[in-house]
Amino acid sequence: MGGGLYKSANAGHSAHQQYPDGAVLISTQPMPYGMHPAPGVESAPDLEPAVEVEQGSAASNSAVMAIGSLVSRGTGFLRTVVLAAALGGAAINDAYTTAQVLPGIVYELLLGALLSSTIIPVLVRRRKADPDRGEAYTQRLVTLTVVVLAAAALIVTVLASVLTLLYTSSDQSDAFKGLVTKISYLTLPMIFFIGLSGILTAVLNTRGHFATPMFTPILNNLVVIATGGVYVLIYGAKAIRPEQMTNGQILLLGAGTLLGVVIQSLGLLPALRKVGFRWRWRFDFRALGLRELGRIGVWALCYVIVTQIGQIVAFNLLNRASGKGAAGPAIYNNVFLLMYMAHGIISVSIITALTPRMSAAAADHRHSDMAADLARGTRMITAVLTPVAICYAVLAAPIAVALFRRGAFTQEDANRTAIVLVVTAVALVPFSISQLFTVGLYARQETKTAALVNLPVVGLRILVQVVIFLLFSAAFAAPGLMFANALSYAASGLITAILMHRRIGAIGLGGILVTVVKVGVAAVGATVVGLAVIYVLPGGWTPSMGEAFLQLAVGGLAISGTYVAIALGLKVTEINSVFALVRRKIRR
Repeated sequence: MGGGLYKSANAGHSAHQQYPDGAVLISTQPMPYGMHPAPGVESAPDLEPAVEVEQGSAASNSAVMAIGSLVSRGTGFLRTVVLAAALGGAAINDAYTTAQVLPGIVYELLLGALLSSTIIPVLVRRRKADPDRGEAYTQRLVTLTVVVLAAAALIVTVLASVLTLLYTSSDQSDAFKGLVTKISYLTLPMIFFIGLSGILTAVLNTRGHFATPMFTPILNNLVVIATGGVYVLIYGAKAIRPEQMTNGQILLLGAGTLLGVVIQSLGLLPALRKVGFRWRWRFDFRALGLRELGRIGVWALCYVIVTQIGQIVAFNLLNRASGKGAAGPAIYNNVFLLMYMAHGIISVSIITALTPRMSAAAADHRHSDMAADLARGTRMITAVLTPVAICYAVLAAPIAVALFRRGAFTQEDANRTAIVLVVTAVALVPFSISQLFTVGLYARQETKTAALVNLPVVGLRILVQVVIFLLFSAAFAAPGLMFANALSYAASGLITAILMHRRIGAIGLGGILVTVVKVGVAAVGATVVGLAVIYVLPGGWTPSMGEAFLQLAVGGLAISGTYVAIALGLKVTEINSVFALVRRKIRR
């Protein structure tokens, strides 16, 4: 169960995605994939869904979503790069990152958990059962959402200075805390628009419209990219201290970020008219069956609350480290986004292909089929993500330089980024496997179990994070937090696997171990070759921009080529299965 800085929902989640790619909304747990599998999921030939779908619309929806997701990830990452260049990797970007996390937290507590676990299924049922196809029910739900979000946004914005105290520390200056609060006054109204985007996206999805919600976050990213560009043109790209930030700089950053979310939300309105939804105020909220909605979503809410506790601890520790001159929230966020991109591009395709099969198997009580799918997914994720993890570890320095070292983002910031990225390599595979097994729980509709598993997982993460922070210097805080994440991901996967074993029987541990051994041999060979190549090439740990790109090109080819050659020689069949999945997605 997760433990990092938030990705956006567009990093590869389900069909209803609320956050812009690259948004720095810290979360200790991205909502599990597969809770609401995207319609028309594709699969490799050996992963054909066990349920029939409308092939025409399925292929069309999948293609649109794939294109939208790809462009959104690209613009989202460009957004991160531009902001890093404009704000650097130290105090200013840490303050901006901290201010952005607050709207996401409140949204998750108010609507995110309920939307993810309850609202879409309820809207679908109402659309099928009600004489008006759920029109009045949806109007009531949107009305209630607007009222609650508006009130929450107003109250939380007034309390911005109080929230700042939760996520900063005494080690940081009053100027830093004041900067967080000032930016928060501009970004906290995002709560309203993030939530509005979420509920409107749910309405569109239940009416079979997926294209617009996939593409409107791109508008958000473009607005923030333009904001970063204007910031550089007016104020320059140079590292400054919080007390040097002018009101004009703060207004530009905060208002530009808010404007992006506003445009993302408004971009959904034409699509609502297209699908025939007309919203009017309806205040007869009793007809919504709020007690039933709450009962269904209570465990998802517990899940979110527990993760927010872990988030507060993580953010506080990162800001304490930042106050002592070490890597803080901004650098940690950048690295977590890199990890999540690899997961979103590779693992989400595998998990999404398996989700309809597992859901159908769970519904039919075909335990052996579900166990086989979990084993297959574990082997495939391990086989395909391992070379990515090796590249992150071996090529950490050139990756940090090539992606981020420009403008206000200094060589020292790049060095800190590289250290965190090395540790992230250890967390990548456990993260994806834990997500796969969490999907298994949701396929069995065990939201309560997922929430209960999250308790010891978050507890372990917090314990390890605090111990590392107390025993080591501030320089180890961000890498230590990522290491704690890796342990918690592994614990989550292990606990969930044991629970699934008790429910559905053996999950093919022998086959998984065989694959792990073969992948381990290939990984050792690829790592040795990669290190040798980097040792020979110029640049070392602090390459210039040109040397960084050279290391990435040659080192990346050497690592991937060596890994694939050894893996195929050892007959790691999962490599071929994933290649088939990718080919099928490209053809569609």
